[in-house]
Amino acid sequence: MSEASWSRRRSIGEGIIGAVSVGLFFVLIGVIFVINHNLWSNIQSFFDNFTIANVTNTSIQLPVPAVPAAHVVVYSAAFQFALGIAILQIIVLAIRLMIGSHVRRTAETVGNLVFWFGAAYFLNGLASMESSLAISKQQELWFQFWAVIIVLIGVSIVARAVVLFTERIVRRSRI
Repeated sequence: MSEASWSRRRSIGEGIIGAVSVGLFFVLIGVIFVINHNLWSNIQSFFDNFTIANVTNTSIQLPVPAVPAAHVVVYSAAFQFALGIAILQIIVLAIRLMIGSHVRRTAETVGNLVFWFGAAYFLNGLASMESSLAISKQQELWFQFWAVIIVLIGVSIVARAVVLFTERIVRRSRI
């Protein structure tokens, strides 16, 4: 296969990835709103409920829901969204591998996959927060969740780097 036809095939494949991603994103949003009745009002209530509190054992003040456990419906919908995006990333990765996408795009997809599965895992924990916990403990869990999200961003970047580094090693070993 000539370089021009391979490049055209890759370009068409990237267009398919974009179309599939956008279409499934909208399907995912629709499904989440269908299976979570009154989600919009729960989201509005969530944002109306913010206050400022100290991060545990520090003098740092950050926004937090006044009663984090009162919003498990929103966390559950966020979990469903993160899990759906993670599954979408698996589909995108499979297509990228089939069409031979550039390694940078494949590495990006792997990083996204790591982030969204991690986010889904920790959002599931937030969604199962017990309302019987003291408010201070609920707020502590909220802040811990955001700390873990920051760690996940780092892990995602490392996953991308591992794919890029591995490809570079494989490419050099072929020479």
